[in-house]
Amino acid sequence: MKNILLPTDFSDNSWNAIKYALQLFKDETCNFCLLNTYTPIFYHTEQALVVAPAMNLESIVRENSENRLKEMIHRMEKEFGNPNHSYSSIAAFNTLISEIDELYRSNVMELIVMGTKGASGLKEVLFGTNTVHTIKNTKCPVLAIPDTFEYEAPHEILFPSDYEVSFTEEQVKPVIDIAKNKHARVTVLHVSYGQDLTEKQEENKNTLASYFKPISSVFHDVNNQDVSTAISNFQIKARINFLVMINNKHSFFENVFFKAKVNQIGFHLNIPFLVIPSKNN
Repeated sequence: MKNILLPTDFSDNSWNAIKYALQLFKDETCNFCLLNTYTPIFYHTEQALVVAPAMNLESIVRENSENRLKEMIHRMEKEFGNPNHSYSSIAAFNTLISEIDELYRSNVMELIVMGTKGASGLKEVLFGTNTVHTIKNTKCPVLAIPDTFEYEAPHEILFPSDYEVSFTEEQVKPVIDIAKNKHARVTVLHVSYGQDLTEKQEENKNTLASYFKPISSVFHDVNNQDVSTAISNFQIKARINFLVMINNKHSFFENVFFKAKVNQIGFHLNIPFLVIPSKNN
């Protein structure tokens, strides 16, 4: 059974991500755990002024959170009634990142699916703060769904890599599972400025190829383009509808995707984006 965490703030954006998850895993036995975190505003004010009111406020906010989670589970069951799926919920007086960390240490989930927030008036897609922090800090894979993306089964999966990661079977298993279940092809995209692969890169590439033997896969090289441009161009040309990357901190992943000041995607991201933490993340 897959255990999947679905953070929600009860917005249309988070509901869109939930719908995607329910359809992506419709043929698999899953438990979906809805998570809503809350921190009443009075909790952050002077303690001496708000001890009793804060306790009352926390109770009110918790009850509201629990009720809305129940309503959402009812909606999930009504619209996507699936005997393969079970549901649970958590209303937590905590920040999202802290709660996710605690749940991960308690083995509650193996995958997080959450929505991304589009930026109106801008060509680039900006991730919301919660999504950015979750992707950067979580120790399990995160699948981010753009708020305007209507579900379609993955058929062409793009996996950019600089081959600097020593891949493990556990890391690539989510990609292999999705490719198998959806009969999708995985394209591994390597971008360079003409340099030959080092011995270590060749070794990592061969390891990845061995893991991908059970699925349809192809390895593609692009020269003399920056990585974000190469990904964007390839995404359009090959009708890619699912993107996967290893979050190898301080190298390829962060340098390409997250600019230090604005946490801004460096190309037009409008497809689901699976981020897998590196083994030493």
